[in-house]
Amino acid sequence: MGNSYAGQLKSARFEEALHNSIEASLRCSSVVPRPIFSQLYLDPDQHPFSPADVKPKVEDLDKELVHRYTQNGSLDFSNNPTVNEMEDEDEDEEMSDSNSPPIPYSQKPAPEGSCTTDGFCQAGKDLRLVSLCMEQIEIPAGFLLVGAKSPNLPEHILVCAVDKRFLPDDHGKNALLGFSGNCIGCGERGFRYFTEFSNHINLKLTTQPKKQKHLKYYLVRSSQGVLSKGPLICWKECRSRQSSAACHSAKPNSSVSSTVTPENGTTNGYKSGFTQTDAANGNSSNGGRTTTSSSTPARPMPHSVSPRPVYAAGDQASMSSSGPPKKRHRGWYPGSPVPPPAIVVPVPTVRPLARTEPLLSVPVPQSMLTGILQPRPIPAGETVIVPENLLSNSGVRPVILIGYGTLPYFYGNVGDIVVSPLLVNCYKIPHLENRELEQLGLNGSQLLSVENMILLTIQYLVRLGQYQSRALAESMLTTSEFLKEISYELITGKVSFLASHFKNTSLGDDLDKLLEKMQQRRGDNVVTPFNGDVNECVSSQEAAAMIPTQNLDVDNDTFQIYQPQLTVARKLLSQVCAIADSGNQSLDLGHFSKVDFIIIVPRSEILVQQTLQRIRQSGVLVDLGLEENGSAYQRAEKYVVRLDNEIQSKFEVFMRRVKQNPYTLFVLVHDNSHVELTSVISGSLSHGEPSHGLADRVINCREVLEAFNLLVLQVSSFPYAMQTQQSRISSANEVHWIPLDSVEDMGSEEKLYFGLNEYSKSLQWGITSPLLRCDETFEKMVNTLLERYPRLHSMVIRCYLLIQQYSEALMALTTMASLRDHSTPETLSIMDDLISSPGKDKSGRGHMLIIRVPSVQLAMLAKERLQEVRDKLGLQYRFEIILGNPASELNVASHFVARLKSWRRNEQEEWIPRTYQDLEGLPCIVILTGKDPLGETFPRSLKYCDLRLIDSSYLTRTALEQEVGLACCYVSKEVIRGPIVALDLSEKEHERTSVSENDSDELLIDLERPQSNSSAVTGTSGSIAENGVSSSCAAQKQSFQNAANSSRLDEGVSRIPPEPLKQECDSLGHQMASSTTSKPSSSSSTSRTFQWPGQPAKGCRGLHVSLPRIVILSKAAYCLLGAQRSGQLPSSSSLLPHADVSWVSSLRPFLHKDMTSEEQSLYYRQWTAARQHHADYSNQGDATGSRSFHPRRLLLTGPPQVGKTGSYLQFLRILFRMLIRLLEVDVYDEEEINISHSENSEITLSERDPWPDIENFGKMPFDVSVHDPKYNLMSPVFTEKLAGIKQEAKKDAKFEESRKRETISMMLTKYAAYNTFHHCEQCHQYMDISPASQMSDSTLHAFTFSSSMLGEEVQLHFIIPKSKESHFVFSKQGKHLESMRLPLVSDKNLSVVKSPIFTPSSGRHEQGLLNLYHAMEGISHLHLLVIKEYEMPLYRKYWPNHIMLVLPGTFNNAGAGAARFLIKELSYHNLELERSRLEELGVKRQCVWPFIVIMDDSCVLWNIHSAQEPSSQPMDSGITSKNVSLKTVLQHLEATPKIVHYAILGIQKWNSKLSSRSLKSPFSRCHVHDFVLLNIDLTQNVQYDLNRYFCEDVDFNLRTNSSGLLICRFNNFSLMKKHIQVGGQKDFNVKPKISLPESVAPILPLQYVCAPDSEHTLLAAPAQFLLEKFLQHATYKLFPKAIHNYRSPILAIDCYLNVGPEVAICYVSSRPHSINVNCEGVFFSGLLLYLCDSFVGADLLKKFKFLKGATLCVICQDRSSLRQTIVRLELEDEWQFRLRDEFQTANSSEDKPLYFLTGRHV
Repeated sequence: MGNSYAGQLKSARFEEALHNSIEASLRCSSVVPRPIFSQLYLDPDQHPFSPADVKPKVEDLDKELVHRYTQNGSLDFSNNPTVNEMEDEDEDEEMSDSNSPPIPYSQKPAPEGSCTTDGFCQAGKDLRLVSLCMEQIEIPAGFLLVGAKSPNLPEHILVCAVDKRFLPDDHGKNALLGFSGNCIGCGERGFRYFTEFSNHINLKLTTQPKKQKHLKYYLVRSSQGVLSKGPLICWKECRSRQSSAACHSAKPNSSVSSTVTPENGTTNGYKSGFTQTDAANGNSSNGGRTTTSSSTPARPMPHSVSPRPVYAAGDQASMSSSGPPKKRHRGWYPGSPVPPPAIVVPVPTVRPLARTEPLLSVPVPQSMLTGILQPRPIPAGETVIVPENLLSNSGVRPVILIGYGTLPYFYGNVGDIVVSPLLVNCYKIPHLENRELEQLGLNGSQLLSVENMILLTIQYLVRLGQYQSRALAESMLTTSEFLKEISYELITGKVSFLASHFKNTSLGDDLDKLLEKMQQRRGDNVVTPFNGDVNECVSSQEAAAMIPTQNLDVDNDTFQIYQPQLTVARKLLSQVCAIADSGNQSLDLGHFSKVDFIIIVPRSEILVQQTLQRIRQSGVLVDLGLEENGSAYQRAEKYVVRLDNEIQSKFEVFMRRVKQNPYTLFVLVHDNSHVELTSVISGSLSHGEPSHGLADRVINCREVLEAFNLLVLQVSSFPYAMQTQQSRISSANEVHWIPLDSVEDMGSEEKLYFGLNEYSKSLQWGITSPLLRCDETFEKMVNTLLERYPRLHSMVIRCYLLIQQYSEALMALTTMASLRDHSTPETLSIMDDLISSPGKDKSGRGHMLIIRVPSVQLAMLAKERLQEVRDKLGLQYRFEIILGNPASELNVASHFVARLKSWRRNEQEEWIPRTYQDLEGLPCIVILTGKDPLGETFPRSLKYCDLRLIDSSYLTRTALEQEVGLACCYVSKEVIRGPIVALDLSEKEHERTSVSENDSDELLIDLERPQSNSSAVTGTSGSIAENGVSSSCAAQKQSFQNAANSSRLDEGVSRIPPEPLKQECDSLGHQMASSTTSKPSSSSSTSRTFQWPGQPAKGCRGLHVSLPRIVILSKAAYCLLGAQRSGQLPSSSSLLPHADVSWVSSLRPFLHKDMTSEEQSLYYRQWTAARQHHADYSNQGDATGSRSFHPRRLLLTGPPQVGKTGSYLQFLRILFRMLIRLLEVDVYDEEEINISHSENSEITLSERDPWPDIENFGKMPFDVSVHDPKYNLMSPVFTEKLAGIKQEAKKDAKFEESRKRETISMMLTKYAAYNTFHHCEQCHQYMDISPASQMSDSTLHAFTFSSSMLGEEVQLHFIIPKSKESHFVFSKQGKHLESMRLPLVSDKNLSVVKSPIFTPSSGRHEQGLLNLYHAMEGISHLHLLVIKEYEMPLYRKYWPNHIMLVLPGTFNNAGAGAARFLIKELSYHNLELERSRLEELGVKRQCVWPFIVIMDDSCVLWNIHSAQEPSSQPMDSGITSKNVSLKTVLQHLEATPKIVHYAILGIQKWNSKLSSRSLKSPFSRCHVHDFVLLNIDLTQNVQYDLNRYFCEDVDFNLRTNSSGLLICRFNNFSLMKKHIQVGGQKDFNVKPKISLPESVAPILPLQYVCAPDSEHTLLAAPAQFLLEKFLQHATYKLFPKAIHNYRSPILAIDCYLNVGPEVAICYVSSRPHSINVNCEGVFFSGLLLYLCDSFVGADLLKKFKFLKGATLCVICQDRSSLRQTIVRLELEDEWQFRLRDEFQTANSSEDKPLYFLTGRHV
């Protein structure tokens, strides 16, 4: 039939469940397993029940039962609602040919006002083919047009649109059971039942509507476009197969008279009983679920008058379909790629061929798999006669499962039985190699034979009881299906019998009348709202006006980020960075300057409000710069969207923002992402589920997948459905919550997480009142009712019983004590606590109870009923009853809102509670409804979770665990110390306990177990069980009375929570920033108890102990969650992880308890697959098997209520900070030094001039003082002005040296220089080699020239990428590098920079700012990296597109001077070559461009400054600065008039205090550093000192100036230098040449020199480096007279060396005609001669005067030249030397030490 209902318990469903249970048994390690469902449901005392108890199809429940008689008068079940139907029209026609009466069918009357005309639908639209043949009819994809026949219009065909999956193929196979069609007349869609559809199109049938009977033809369109009748729909295979089967028979048994009609294979006008169940149609799939056919019998054939033989299975078996899954079966059985065809045919009386081999072996023979059954001969007499009255007696058709061995003959009413190979097909385990077995932890010998497996299964089946079958059948329904069924049962009044049963109390009284009586007795009075006993009454007006006398401290507005959340946020951030660094160009973090987000949550108004609250309290909107402080509260709503019908429009707005803001990184957070995983495609086929497919439409849409600036973060506590073989999230992109045991190690955290595992483990604590409980009494009551009402869903029965239990408990505790014995102890205890706790509290504080009722209709019923009972008992002011419906807001009575507001004190007038957390402290029952809990957080006052309705419909891991997840929370640390803690939450006090009034409000806490026997512990709970009442009296009174000394805290019991990391938002805040404790009771009782806290006393703000919630479970859930066997997780973990996935194989390893969250993810990714309706199902991967992961999608998983919301909000915050940090750079911000030493410039230049006038500029004196702050610890250069300055003792040099230089954070601009971490589209080509080209495309060229300074030839190597060869000139053969091209002075091209840029770099292959693409605005330029030979491979790897100039290996240890020296030498040699080359082309030599740029690798930004018009404001405000490109700066410098007359051009160093004073003069004649435009022609004879490590630029500037050359600094430009912590000009790590194990002390600079030939430790460092470092630190030894005496500086000839900041150096050049400082009248305190050349003579030295006792230091290359120098300069005339004053650097002789001699002036 096509009208089966979603809630129907079909045979295939039962077979699937059976299959699952069998599989679970077989996977058990013991030989006789304890079957999993037996654990759940089997009760040895249960009795069999009648087949009528099996629930029929809901759709047919309201139809009258029609007695149908066949020819022989026996009952025919062919239209029984529980019967499966697969007969086709031929069968029906054959039946109608017989003389059996037609089956009466009563069609539902058409709705009032509907059209009932034949050929028209009920909407009055014409459906006849003749009318529609020319119409263009649009049908959805996957639908076909078919023709239906109406018995009233035999000449017409009616046009219908039917989903082709429900139609057969050409062979009559593969039609899904059920129906899906649309009316093409009125356009109504989504008819799921053919009965409903036939009514709509007015077929007006007298027999049961069947699609096989009434859908006749395919409709086709001719070439002219006319729609016409096409081929017949082939509803069944050809009958020739049946007749051929008949020919298989040998001889019939002579004792039976039979007639065979070969044409149609029927006997006496009836065909043999070929019947098919769903299983027969290959529908035994759906994740391995199978159902026992006995619960839903197949349709029997009519009984014949005489006995007849039954024919062989043979070929007929192949009529069973092996096609796609049938209706509501969500996938093939994972164990077999092709579903097993079922042989559901009677077995032959006449035996066919004999077989000599066993019927079944492993693997199963192919003949078995294809359904051909050939039993072996068996001894005579093994004949089974099917009795005539079998069907009528049993009411169901028995299923014979083929097992192992041969089948007997069957005689008699063989049509009453079904033979199925379903069982044997379960054991088709594919052949596994040894390697695969090892992976599963098995070996070949451990695999059972098929025979043993079947025997085990039979053993299991024998134990299968009646409740299992019902539970299994219910568990086969999806959540939506069973909720629909419950809804149907309520709407149609099927529950009326049950409802009437509960109209009376357990004592037999009429409940309503009793309540009325009680209400009348009470009158207008009600029970006092709080601070009074239940028996105390006040008037309702007085109760409504009662306001608490004490305030509760409810800190809802501040919550914090705790360490675990911060750690997880950082893990998320680091994973985002990993995506960016992965190299697949999927995320470029350097591209973004802002973070924006949207949070998508399931359909829950409370969850929306909760998320909004977190966003508002976290301040994240303001922190991200998305909203202003004032408007953030209101504007928060646009950042949270729920998955409802409005999401499409809201999401489109969001995606527009994504497209319009390419520089903003958007994060789409899909919270609780496991809740809605249906695909859009399957969602469109479903009805009544408004959220179906919405998440898929949003998360997996093309725009989201392609948006380069959008990250998707899916957040889930139960991520298993997203961890399948088809997952769209890479396992590398999963971020798991930090293991909770590591949290325990964090001593600072006062609260620890108490989750599913902790609840499971708590059962082993051995405490009096466990946290997880099963109400056995309630379960027994349920079982009794289940027997009485077999046709109702068990949840309906459980709910009605629970309502009665709570109602009677309320009555028992207030007015009718006689009902106490009829309430279960659990229920009574809960209600006692709920209604008594406010009475003991002056503030009215109490507990929350959650009753979980998934069905909305049942929940509304429960709320109405309990509210009615509460109100009639006068308890309406005592506690509230709230319906927690995801679809609606909270509705709380006004007097309770007033109480909540009074606790909060400062809340606004219009405040109402919007989240469950807002109900903190309110005594209330929350009836929580909805398909799933959706991640709502509950207040600390939640004490009880009643999950007694969560039963067999929740048998997947996700479904079960998310229900218990309601109770998960943070608890005080001492609660979680495992078995050593005795925790009693029963609130039962020992009668022996005597506590003084003063201590009465304090909690009883003791962290030790009773050491004696456990009688004291177990005694308390015993009394509850025996008496059936809760006794919370004394302890409760203690807990809630106030006492003066309650603020005393016992040491070691509880500590004040630590100061949070930041006052930031998070879900942990409410639960972790809590609560109070008190000292252990002074009682002598040996019972150890924890008790729930009542009112915290004054002075104890926020200190009460947070305890775990108490969870009451159904028996099924309790068995699954409680059973933690050694080495395994709770049994729930072995369940199917989610209803939307299926197991890939029935043979798979166990989940072990040691498996981390990450390992479980990998397990599920290997062993589960998405079902067809799952959103990930389409992600099947390509031919190679690799599936596409979305590169920008992450999954955050963590247990329920652990604090994930706060974590991802913190992640957004630190992601933004990181983007800002990526866009920021730390630049040096230091004011210039030695400003007071500068000479006044007498020449004033116009401030407005862009360039200096060379005539005026040449008249300016050179300022020899060094102003660069990096030289703060350097010897000042002597000037006349310096002599007049009083020298102050500088700060300790060692301290200054270690002092961190001042930096400031600046935003990078579009003109910045970048390191290798920057990626963007623009400079992609500049940075990276194209995939086609390789590094080998660069060529290595040697370039040799002779250096006069070195006195030898130098060979440098160029590495030139192919793309840069245009900058060079090669020989005709193209092999030899001849020169580097230089432009002409006269070139005026604005799109180029003329000067080659040289950047020396060392140790900064990643961090060096060598990407000048943006700084040069993308124009062509020549940039050369100057690197040391040993670093060449690294630089080449990171900068493959850069030209490298590689220094010779001899310079590997050289300093900055060597690189600059070689750059300058090379450039001059190249200038000469280019002049010669261009001269041949007619260019004058002086026209070739002579400048180069030497620039540090830390130059990051350039600025231009201009002075504004003078105003009344202070001078400093008159400066405007803006960032400019390096191109702008260089082009400006290069455009200087008469530029070839300047030796060096540079710019000043930026600092934040650059003032108009420093810009008074736009140009200065002074030192320039770090970034210089160098004229290599003019400075041909001035060289950088190639030996130098420090101050090489100061030395070079002084020598350039003394040569009379111009150095010009442009003050209107400034340079920012980045603080880079690695590489650059770093000190050597000076170590001994031969390492001595005992020498661990560092070697000090004064140990860098030693006496020649001494046995001093020799060092492994360059001699020059040791010398320079020694001079910096040896001032007091070498030049004692010069210390703090600037009037008497040290005279240094031809060199500048740093000899410490305490002394001044007077630089004098020995060259003729050089310009020197005026030294007249200066008495020098020392003389420094460093490697002097022949220009330094004795006559020169005699011109200078020295103080008495002045000291001398002469430095030479070796000892002989040292002696020659002493003699040549006649030093012994004026200086006294001693033998012991000769020194050398502490090098070995092969390292060429430097020698120096010190002496004293006489």
